[in-house]
Amino acid sequence: MPALACCVDAAPAPPGYAFAGDSFLPSPVLFSGVPPATNTSTAVTSAVAASGIDHSHWSPSLSASLYKIDGWGAPYFSVNSSGNIIVRPYGNDTLAHQEIDLLKIVKKVSDPKSSGGLGLQLPLIVRLPDVLKNRLESLQSAFELAIQSQGYDAHYQGVYPVKCNQDRFIVEDIVKFGSPFRFGLEAGSKPELLLAMSCLCKGSPEALLVCNGFKDAEYISLALVARKLALNTVVVLEQEEELDLVIDLSKKLSVRPVIGVRAKLRTKHSGHFGSTSGEKGKFGLTTTQILRVVKKLGQAGMLDCLQLLHFHIGSQIPSTALLADGVGEAAQIYCELVRLGACMRVIDIGGGLGIDYDGSKSSESDISVGYGLEDYASAVVRAIQFVCDRKSVKHPVICSESGRAIVSHHSVLIFEAVSAGVADTSVVTSLGLQSLGEGLTEDARADYGNLCSAALNGEYEKCLLYADQLKQRCVDQFKEGSLGIEQLAAVDGFCDFVSKAIGVSDPVRTYNVNLSIFTSIPDFWGIGQLFPIVPIHRLDQQPGVRGILSDLTCDSDGKIDKFIGGELSLPLHEMEGEGGFTGGGGRYYLGMFLGGAYEEALGGLHNLFGGPSVVRVLQSDGPHSFAVTRAVPGPSCGDVLRVMQHEPELMIETLKHRAEEYGHDDGMANAAIASGLARSFHNMPYLAASSCCLTANSNSGYYYCDEDNYNAAADCAAGDDEQWSYCCA
Repeated sequence: MPALACCVDAAPAPPGYAFAGDSFLPSPVLFSGVPPATNTSTAVTSAVAASGIDHSHWSPSLSASLYKIDGWGAPYFSVNSSGNIIVRPYGNDTLAHQEIDLLKIVKKVSDPKSSGGLGLQLPLIVRLPDVLKNRLESLQSAFELAIQSQGYDAHYQGVYPVKCNQDRFIVEDIVKFGSPFRFGLEAGSKPELLLAMSCLCKGSPEALLVCNGFKDAEYISLALVARKLALNTVVVLEQEEELDLVIDLSKKLSVRPVIGVRAKLRTKHSGHFGSTSGEKGKFGLTTTQILRVVKKLGQAGMLDCLQLLHFHIGSQIPSTALLADGVGEAAQIYCELVRLGACMRVIDIGGGLGIDYDGSKSSESDISVGYGLEDYASAVVRAIQFVCDRKSVKHPVICSESGRAIVSHHSVLIFEAVSAGVADTSVVTSLGLQSLGEGLTEDARADYGNLCSAALNGEYEKCLLYADQLKQRCVDQFKEGSLGIEQLAAVDGFCDFVSKAIGVSDPVRTYNVNLSIFTSIPDFWGIGQLFPIVPIHRLDQQPGVRGILSDLTCDSDGKIDKFIGGELSLPLHEMEGEGGFTGGGGRYYLGMFLGGAYEEALGGLHNLFGGPSVVRVLQSDGPHSFAVTRAVPGPSCGDVLRVMQHEPELMIETLKHRAEEYGHDDGMANAAIASGLARSFHNMPYLAASSCCLTANSNSGYYYCDEDNYNAAADCAAGDDEQWSYCCA
């Protein structure tokens, strides 16, 4: 490392700084020959270089590599030649003209109605039913391939655990898309059971309705009624005492139930997602309890009702080796139940099919998996077949509850960065330094002198030590009242200059985003779950800074400072202009991907920020390749207040009377105030662009186009280059 040269007497001032020559302090040093100052641009360049990416001529493909889009995003997300993220709705079978540009969706959704847009406010969830259908079909195909290739003598029929995302249209889509291959639903509570019963009335009569979770008499009665309604319902015993209720209520309702038992396996995987498995897991019956269930069913003449074995060794199973171990153990229990006289038909392997959130394909991580759909299905089929063949037991129907793997990809959360922190450019004036010299204690002056000496000798660590000591002494003086705020600012500016000059200043900026992490990404806050977060545009440009994301909430936890790949910051682009909310024209949109499971169901109302606006987007043959078939504004201020037992209508009246009491005599002015207050209750809690009018949005209203006929709606405006294949009811 080259020595740190300095000029004590005649050095020109550093950029942005001017110093007095007759100060009590020695003239400041000029740093030259030092390592280049670390800044955000060089930090990103270094990160790119470390990744092995050639950044001499930046391109969208380099951005795809930098953000690992080709890893976690395949086969549904990619980057086009314009630098925008695109959706490939049919996975690998998507043709070029079928790709959907996410930025065009944002434009359509957020543009005012007067310009042909929908006038909705961000943040925004974009649902992609085509992707959902492809995931469902891909899972089915993987099992069918494994069954055929291995000569397995039964079939696969999965169920979707509605707890992953209970949205009406998601559940209805899964029932509709899965009907040709008998895909069913799994419920874990009474309201989930009610919605599953309703939705499956339009599904395949063979589709399973698996009833999990803790149960009371009402839950079990509902499940038995579902069986009377010709739904293929299975009551899975999570607790041994549930059996008495099943036996008693089935006799009262004159229903022959189909019963399953959840086994508490010994097989367990480590990490957060494996905590529900193993002998001490929350759910399931031990082998001793299972034997008592068999005995009691035999005594009641109902052993033939026991037909399903269920287990779950945890979400995000990292490897097929662990999967095969658990499935093999469960298959042994299944065969033993057959030996004991139960009329077993189905083995339900539970959830666990993992998602590769970071694209690393690693079996050593909670956010990745070392296998694909085909590997998963093959391992399951092989493990069950091996045990059953050894025991001469007929191959069971295979069921899985793969919620995360089905719905994660089909939903994209899009939000906007509204501002970004900038480096402090404080200027130390000659007057400020002069007054500083007069006010410093002897110890502080000594620190300043030592700092200059360390600079002369190239002793960078000592430079930082003396700068920190000088700064702390001045802070102590300020607290005592013997140092003014101008002097304190001068010291801060000088110490920051020292840090930048020797390359140790913090290069990470804070990007303020129009979002509530607690509402929209609760798993990040709650369990440290990482999701891919990427700019959805400008990917044809090299990012020049690194940043963390800070949300709108008044909470220090409302930030994202950990990212996939073990990164503590995210490569980002400079904000253009002043940002969308302070008068500038630049908008910077980010997307969080693979968040379709759990995030909406778990989101809360921290600071009374409600959920995002939601649109459903189907691939279309129109000029922009997509059709918005449904658009719903996010909850208004009034909506979230009602959740917390407030009454917006009464609040409006109270404020209206207050305006009349303390307002002007001008009745029109008072009416305008009252109208403005009422309008605020109807608007979303999130920041609104200054160019948008704050017009009322009733959350009960929505835009809708019949999906069976949306292509006809697209044809009605054919030939218009700005036609977006969208229609309103």
